[in-house]
Amino acid sequence: MSDIDAIAERFDRVLAEIGKVLIGQEELVEATVVALFCEGHVLIEGVPGLGKTLLVTTLSRVLTCPFRRIQFTPDLMPSDITGHSIYDMQEKRFTFNPGPIFTSLLLADEINRAPAKTQSALLEAMQERQVTIDGVAHPLAQPFITIATQNPLEQEGTYPLPEAQLDRFMFKLLVTYPDIDQEAKILENYARGHDHRRLDSYDVQPVLTAADIVSIQKAMKRVVIEPAVIRYITQIVAKTRSWPAVEVGASPRASVNLLLAGRALAVCRRRNFVTPDDIKSLAPWVLRHRLRLNPEAEIEGTTVEAVIRSILDAVEAPQP
Repeated sequence: MSDIDAIAERFDRVLAEIGKVLIGQEELVEATVVALFCEGHVLIEGVPGLGKTLLVTTLSRVLTCPFRRIQFTPDLMPSDITGHSIYDMQEKRFTFNPGPIFTSLLLADEINRAPAKTQSALLEAMQERQVTIDGVAHPLAQPFITIATQNPLEQEGTYPLPEAQLDRFMFKLLVTYPDIDQEAKILENYARGHDHRRLDSYDVQPVLTAADIVSIQKAMKRVVIEPAVIRYITQIVAKTRSWPAVEVGASPRASVNLLLAGRALAVCRRRNFVTPDDIKSLAPWVLRHRLRLNPEAEIEGTTVEAVIRSILDAVEAPQP
């Protein structure tokens, strides 16, 4: 079995184990695992009760690596996330007490419940995989991935994430309501005695260790991406900066994330090369939180999703 086949098999097993608990939401689960394979951070948005937190806690059972959850609240301080220095009277020196960010899988639950000052405590960690306290840089574990959840911004008691914070997320994923059949299956699980508060009842089995994830992330570098596909990525992202309805387009980080995620998605689909269709599939996940529409477009009812679809239609994909 090739490396590609082995990774794709692990991918399928992870999806199967999560599927024991989370009914439906296939795109959400697939995208989250793709981000994991290329060490990308994920922002998940949806109204309460759709399984955002459940997805991450179930994923923590599938991965045998450190997991921490931070419940963001208006009174949460940056040091509650990063940790702080404590003066040791006996040693007569400061010692560092690590915060919950020192983990491999971090759930930032309801991240938009905390003000911007606290949200910004994640900026350095998400970009540079380190935390600087009192001038000393403390490296984070490998792998390190943040999965944040938030309720839609029109909900009461929330703080919009700053653009710099949003840009650190590889994907922004939207959670939708289940259809009738999926919701019926959820109820059937409860009727049989399963309870989301007790994941042991679902017999979720571990699939990946931290070392496995790091090995998979390194393997992604061997995936071929042709110059024509690279140019396709740059054309899509450049188009966001000149599109009439867009006030602020995507940064080069969006291009990098499309490339990295394209490699991961190709492997999960049992290929060692990236296709234009991979990029088309990933574009909404990578771009939807990076585009700011101008006021005229918003007044007219234009949506970011519609703009992304129009851009993909306008940019010609390279032919094989």
